Amino acid sequence: MNINTMLKMPSGHSIPALGYGVYQTPAGEAEDVVLHAFKSGYRHVDSARVYRNEQPCADAIRKSGIPRGEIFLTSKVPPRSMGYDATKAAIQSSFSQTGLDYIDLYLVHAPYGGPQNRRGTWRALVEAQQAGKIRSIGVSNYGVHHLNELEGYIKELETQNGAGKGGEISVGQWELHPWLARPDIVVWCKERGIVIEAYCPIVRGQRFGEPSLQKLVKAHGKTPAQVLLRWSLQKGFVPLPKSVTHSRIVENADVYDFELSQSDMQALETTEYSPVSWDPTVDRD
Repeated sequence: MNINTMLKMPSGHSIPALGYGVYQTPAGEAEDVVLHAFKSGYRHVDSARVYRNEQPCADAIRKSGIPRGEIFLTSKVPPRSMGYDATKAAIQSSFSQTGLDYIDLYLVHAPYGGPQNRRGTWRALVEAQQAGKIRSIGVSNYGVHHLNELEGYIKELETQNGAGKGGEISVGQWELHPWLARPDIVVWCKERGIVIEAYCPIVRGQRFGEPSLQKLVKAHGKTPAQVLLRWSLQKGFVPLPKSVTHSRIVENADVYDFELSQSDMQALETTEYSPVSWDPTVDRD
């Protein structure tokens, strides 16, 4: 495993196993920090419509000098753009702002809006993928009940339009860390070969003082963030650390010169359910 490690998605495309998140990164700073991430070895940027920084991310891609095919960019359908027509408009806005020929991954940001709007949003994503605008599609913040609903809708679309015409869930993204391991969702995805992305993988620094974590920090000579990112990678997740500090961007990529043992991994396991961000997975609509 190294910074160039890729994971194959159900779509047939590959995704870098380490990403760089730009949540809450101001548009005026995004180009600079994304360029620094590229210089540090990252090739995967996780943005979204609601982050309002797709354009500077795309500008960084163009200015990096790195071939477009070597960089992986994600965006997401805003919660307020759920439904077929609204999602089509959101996708078009992404292309209008970025000027890109394609986007690697487009996710449903959250399962809001009710079943009919979720279905419409998915259909719009499938059509954009079939048109070659988006290479892979998936979801974020879906609970198992939302995932089951979507799986049923995909089968409906295949019955109507033919095998493979319902789209495939290539990626699922959630807040994931030792204090929010979501075993039910993880099992659901792994049984289907869905790539699992982890946002807030370093818990926004809120659990750095945990004794179990500090013990591993001392044992491996690494920072708490590096140990948690290594945990995520060894769980088979794609962590998406976010920072606007140049030194921390570099630090978060320096996680390939050590390995957590099985006992180390077990020492970090908890049964806590402690989100540090929002949690739409529990939405019952």
